Amino acid sequence: MKFKNRRIIGVDEAGRGPLAGPVFAAAALVKKEPDFLTEIRDSKKISEKKREKLFDLIMKSEDILVEVAQRDPQTIDQINIFEATKRAMEEAILKLGEEDALVIIDGNFAINIEREQKSIIKADQKILECSIASIAAKVSRDRLMRGMDKKYPGYGFSCHKGYPTKAHKEAIKKLGPCPIHRRSFKLI
Repeated sequence: MKFKNRRIIGVDEAGRGPLAGPVFAAAALVKKEPDFLTEIRDSKKISEKKREKLFDLIMKSEDILVEVAQRDPQTIDQINIFEATKRAMEEAILKLGEEDALVIIDGNFAINIEREQKSIIKADQKILECSIASIAAKVSRDRLMRGMDKKYPGYGFSCHKGYPTKAHKEAIKKLGPCPIHRRSFKLI
């Protein structure tokens, strides 16, 4: 999908469904397409190893601008996961700047930002900038959750990244919730 003669900021999130950890959002703008961009697709369809490699290439590229923001579990519990996600998206966009760019959000909702915006379902599979944002948000969150595994051992955060797997639910039953669990989520 192309938008003629428009600079685009793609926006996506990672971590709406987990029981633990923050939600991350990323905003990305491509100034000029480097060769490696042909390998980029939605982060959920790329192996973890490939995502990590692409993330490093993206973050080192002078042709791509990326900003990442997050909202912690306590904020998620106070305002709900959807509002926390939107606020992280808004922050990532503001940090990126580029006020004349069209903002494309992966999803079917608008955010509270005074910029032209368009929501597209599965934009992370259709719009290059949203694919980049998807990878940036996912890898940033995964790296943080691997660190949380060391800080809060026994939950298996490095394996499931806080998602409601059987092993994670069993760890919660055995150990109780830790400080990064989302208390407002039904399973906690």
